[in-house]
Order: sequence, then structure tokens, then C-alpha cells
Amino acid sequence: MKKILLYLVCLLALPAWGQTDKHLFDVEKNLQIFNSIYRNLDMMYVDTLNAGQVIGNGINAMLSSLDPYTEYYPEDKVKDLKWMITGKYAGIGAMIRYNNQIKNVVIDQPYEGMPAAVAGLRKGDIILAIDDTSMVGKSSEYVSNHLRGNGGTTFMLKYKRPATGKTMKVKITRKAIQMPAVPYYGMVQPGIGYINLSSFTEGCSRDVRRALIDLKKQGCKGLIFDLRGNGGGSEQEAVSIVNMFVPKGKLVVSNRGKLKRANHDYRTTVEPIDTVMPLVVLVNGGTASASEITSGALQDMDRAVILGTRTFGKGLVQMTLDLPYNTTMKLTTNKYYIPSGRCIQALKYKHNNGGEAVHVADSLTHTFLTAHGRKVKDGGGIMPDVEVKPDSMSNLVYYLTEVKDSNELVLNYVTNYIATHTTIAPARSFEISDADFNDFKQSVEKSNFKYDVGTEKYLKDLEKLAKFEGYYNDAKPEFDALEKKLKHNLDKDLDFNKQAIKRMLSMDIVEAYYYQKGAVENSFNDDKQMAEACKLLGDSKRYNDLLK
Repeated sequence: MKKILLYLVCLLALPAWGQTDKHLFDVEKNLQIFNSIYRNLDMMYVDTLNAGQVIGNGINAMLSSLDPYTEYYPEDKVKDLKWMITGKYAGIGAMIRYNNQIKNVVIDQPYEGMPAAVAGLRKGDIILAIDDTSMVGKSSEYVSNHLRGNGGTTFMLKYKRPATGKTMKVKITRKAIQMPAVPYYGMVQPGIGYINLSSFTEGCSRDVRRALIDLKKQGCKGLIFDLRGNGGGSEQEAVSIVNMFVPKGKLVVSNRGKLKRANHDYRTTVEPIDTVMPLVVLVNGGTASASEITSGALQDMDRAVILGTRTFGKGLVQMTLDLPYNTTMKLTTNKYYIPSGRCIQALKYKHNNGGEAVHVADSLTHTFLTAHGRKVKDGGGIMPDVEVKPDSMSNLVYYLTEVKDSNELVLNYVTNYIATHTTIAPARSFEISDADFNDFKQSVEKSNFKYDVGTEKYLKDLEKLAKFEGYYNDAKPEFDALEKKLKHNLDKDLDFNKQAIKRMLSMDIVEAYYYQKGAVENSFNDDKQMAEACKLLGDSKRYNDLLK
């Protein structure tokens, strides 16, 4: 392995084709200048410098002028890169988060069958200490670093359960945690199967293969493959997944970059599982990288209907490179091209003035053809064959869930609900009652919950503009009337967003009882894109017409 890495380093050190003597001179000159600057700083600067921090800052500033995917990992961060690539780490198997009300880290979501769940930890439990080290007031990163460790090692966790006020201790043994690449699969309607793939970590194609074979045994005649929110990962795993639906020997993706010898064409290499089953792939703005290779290749081969909204548009490929002293760099080396020949990279990165990203204008995109001659575009992600936009999140729900709420209204309500309900209805059918909603509504109204009302903000902006342009005095009666009608009314806003709030709370509660699998299943109840996918698979004429 060391010989291979040394060979790669030597390759990168060799002058690439097209690099002039002037370019090589500029590289050497600026490296010498950088070296001289730091040596003089270290020798004469008024304070003693931390070489790792100062030079690390310089490295990060240099890389930030390139693209967001080229990153430097010092020795103490290499494990984070390995976890991102493999999805594996040793710990307790739970998501944690910082509680803004109590200023302490709490358990957010234990994973099914993992040490945290086996030990009985619940959503909202307050982490007080790990062995003899206090976790009170510490950051999420600090607590996470102490929860992780070598598999098989044990520690004492001291925690407090807010619903009872009791402080407890439990002995936990760390184990290798594999994040589930397929959190859920199953039959969603007679004859229609569903697979949710959350990431393209190593080995995820095996999980997809097992799920697909099992669904076929259950009578699956049409498949919904959900890649929404999947940020990608391994390119080879994407090829393996495409291979399940298309014949052996098909070109899936081509990598092209500066080092010609590193260019590579990826083709399907084994016999597929099913080349005729109708397939709908769900995508959205969070679908990126390997997810776009999968959905884009299936679209270019006319093997699937892509449904949802435009994908992220990441057409770049990275490799990892081992550096001295156990450090690592992840760097962009190639662009990838899917079967029609298009690259779907949405941003161009300019490296001058600290770096900036510019969207590829629609007028600069090019038209390509799928296997059946359908027109597709490059330069902006994958455009779905059927565009279905989800319901937008209201301003009120956004402030309750996404903005840091100092009252932690949602978390407190869910943890109290869990404490008072031993069991709930099955995940697919569960929804909180109107009485439950009213309880939550009262807790919000009693708090000092604040949120920006969009209409009020725009009205104030319009008033400023009208005053600036001299129209305000004539229009003042109208402005006053509008202000009265648009006046902030929390009670009215909560009732108006009742269904959205009930859905949000229901999903959080279901996740506490049925874990990730249950949350996915519960989301089907109000998923417009899922409903449209099922409808499409039930209409073979429309499905086939879309692929002609």
C-alpha cells in the first residue's frame, strides 16, 4: 500500500503535460516565499506561534479558493474523513445535539439495536458526564469525541432524564457503528416497492441488492428508488447500483482530469437483477454526487423516470491522498460525464481573489440526447422528467424547527409525550390528535416564542421605499389599513399551520419509538412526490410515453 501511495505522490510531483517552464518557476518561487515568510514569523513575531494552527490556517485559506470539496485533514481529523467514506465508527450509536435552553448536549436520536438504545437512552436525555469527565456546558463536538472510541471499550455515562428529573448512571460498551445506508424498504402499495438509500457509503450496493431481491419475492412489479437528500459518496457503489437495472457492459460514468493516466470509464460488470421493471427515482436539491451519477445514468439510458425537483449539480470527483505525519488531503481530480456525454456540474469555481463560485447560466448549457433520443441538458444538475415540488415549509414551522429556538419547544414537547405514552399506533398510521396539538399550541403561546413574520417585514421594506420615493404620505391610509390586517397574531398563525405542525411533531415522535425506519414510513402520509410516483407506476402508458 505504501508503495502505491508513494507512486501516486511521485506522479503528482511530475510536470503535467502543458505545464510550461514559467509555470513551474512560478510554483517554486511562491513556495520559497511562503517558506521564508513563516520562518521569519516564527523567529521574530512578538508572540510564540503554534505551527499547526498558523500553517493549517494558511493551508485551509489556500484550499478555500479552489472548491468546497478539496480539504485538508490534520492527524486528529483523519478519523472524520474515514467515517464519512465508510459510514463506520465506534461509539454508542446515537445522534446528539446542543439544547439551547439548558446549554447542554442531549441525546437526539438513538439508533435501533445500538448501545445507546440497548442502554435505554431516550430523546432529550441530558448528558452530564462520561466517566469522570464533566460534559456540562460542553459543545456537541467535545461530547462526540468523548463518546467515540475503540470498539469494545466501556465507560460510565451519567445522564439526567428531564421528564422525571432523575439522574442516572449506565455502563455502556462502545461498538462498531454502521450507519444504515438503507434505513427503510418495503411494499407501499400492492405491486409497488420502495427503497430509501440515505448515502453511498462502502457496501451500500449490497444492502440495495438484498432489498430489491426481497421486494421481488414479495411481488414487487414496480419500484420507487428514493435518493432525495442523498449527498452521495462512492462512485463505484453508484455504478454497482445502476448495474442492477441495466445489462452487463454498459458505460455508466467517465472520469476526465489533468492526469490522463488517472482517467477511467466505469462500466457495468455483472448480470443485472431486473432490466424491465418500471422504475421511478425520486430526487431533490439535496441529491448530489454519486446520487446524480445513479439518477443521471438511469435517465440517460431511458431506464427510469426521474421525479421530483432539480438535483444539486455536483459533477466533480475527489480522491484521498496520504500526506506526511498521518495527515490526509481530499482533492478534486476529475469531472465526471454520464452516458449521454454531459457533465452536470452547476458551479464554476474561480480561484482569484480568494475564490468564488458562479452558476452556469442556462444560456451556456448544451443539449445532449438519451438512448431514445430525448433531450437533456448539462451544467445544472439532473432535471427530472416529471417535476413535482413538495409543500414549502411555512415561516412559523421554519422558526420552530430550523432556527435555534431558545425555548426548545418542539424538543420539550416530544420528550414529555414520550414520557407519558408507553406505546403509540404503528408508524404508518400515527398522527397526534387535535387535543395534542392544542397542548403544544398552549405551550408555544405561554412561552416568549418570537419569529419574523414575512408579510410584516416586506410591508416595512415597502414603507421605507415609499418614503424614499415620496409616495408614502399619499398612501399612508392604505399602509395603516394593511398593517392592521397583517398584524402579527401567533394564535391565528398556529391554527393556520396546524396540519404542518402536526406532521412535524408526529414524525419526531414516531422516530423516538420506531427509529429511522418508522420516520421514513410515517412521512409517506403527506408526501406529494411519493403519491405521484405511485400514480405514475400505476399508469403504464404514461410511464412508457415519458421514456419515448
